[in-house]
Amino acid sequence: MALLEKVRPDIRHTVDLLKHYGEPLGAPDSADFGPTFERFGDAKVVLLGEATHGTSEFYRARAAISRALIERHGFNIIAVEADWPDAARIDRFVRHRSPEPSEQQAFVRFPTWMWRNVEVHDFVLWLRAHNEKLASNQRAEFRGLDIYSLGSSIAAVLAYLDKNDPEGAKEARRRYGCLTPWQDEPARYGRAVLYGRKPCEPEVVAQLQDLLNSRLDRIRHDGEAFFDAAQNARIVRAAEQYYRIMYESSRESWNLRDRHMFDTLQHLMSARTDAKAVIWAHNSHIGNAAATSMGWEGEFNIGELCRTAFGDGAVAIGFGTDRGTVAAADDWDEPMRVKTVLPARDDSYERLFRDAGLPRSLTDWRPHARADLREVLSQPRTERAIGVVYRPDTEYLSHYFKAVLAEQFDAYVWFDETRAVTPLGPEHARAMPETWPFGL
Repeated sequence: MALLEKVRPDIRHTVDLLKHYGEPLGAPDSADFGPTFERFGDAKVVLLGEATHGTSEFYRARAAISRALIERHGFNIIAVEADWPDAARIDRFVRHRSPEPSEQQAFVRFPTWMWRNVEVHDFVLWLRAHNEKLASNQRAEFRGLDIYSLGSSIAAVLAYLDKNDPEGAKEARRRYGCLTPWQDEPARYGRAVLYGRKPCEPEVVAQLQDLLNSRLDRIRHDGEAFFDAAQNARIVRAAEQYYRIMYESSRESWNLRDRHMFDTLQHLMSARTDAKAVIWAHNSHIGNAAATSMGWEGEFNIGELCRTAFGDGAVAIGFGTDRGTVAAADDWDEPMRVKTVLPARDDSYERLFRDAGLPRSLTDWRPHARADLREVLSQPRTERAIGVVYRPDTEYLSHYFKAVLAEQFDAYVWFDETRAVTPLGPEHARAMPETWPFGL
């Protein structure tokens, strides 16, 4: 009892500070939501998180913030936790470029609902309309940062070479042939190497190097097409390594993936003299990993790398919720379900924000005068992370980790209650047209 009496005043003090400094927000679609975040417009990179991969409010909030940063502060890259080839279809659409012939639709690999949803669809239409008024070299891009597109990226490199270098395409097919048996199920490649199969690393490295060695001639011919092909070749290189080591070390495979995402961001920003980027990814990627149990166990992420590279020019904004519904699966590669999100644990940061009593809020602890807020948020507590799989029955073990919120993020967006995203495609929850770029 004495321990509880000692702790309760600290908790009450923290809740009082969150209530005092928390800025009430309207709904993400309200006119005043996005402008509240213009204070972050001087940054070079703004990283927008999410506590789940399937919450409507998180997507709509990131869209509203991105619109304000694009329209009023010159941001011109939206970089998302998605595969490059899928995002490239969206990018061509929003920048009014002709679609590349393809037998595949965008975002049809599990988890389809993560990007193939109404919330993203609406933002994509806005971005296309915004870009229409601008010169082609001033239009905002929509890019993918992730690593999982082994088969699609191989196909994209070959398609580029078929068109621009038929002899080079023959050599690329020979080299990539090493990976052909595993293109559709690349995880099997890692298992095969684990049991003695010779790695394909020399072939994919040689192919990337050949492509980059000809960069000057190819950029003069068609810079956009070469940039896309080179990035796909980098993905093949990174994916080969990722799937090869995933069975040996989850830590090393995580670090490789986030290093690839950061390197991709660097390539995107170096391609524009005026580059300013907004990143959409999970809290576990955009927050400073060094302030979490992930970092304490040797993992880093794109948020930590951005903080190191850009200093105060990188701003990380976390997102959280207490309860509601979420789009998620019971296990990997299983169907999407709308699941009930349990109320947050008593020992979590989420519980503190819930007890502060603000239905929606922005809490920004960067100002020097808010040292008292930073101090109370510098006490390690549990924090919840829901990905594309949600297991309420084992929630504490499956979805909670330790973090120091004040060091993990620069600010935090809170929604007391949230609902699941509305998917497009096979999981249609309401009638939506299957139009380019999500379907042809």
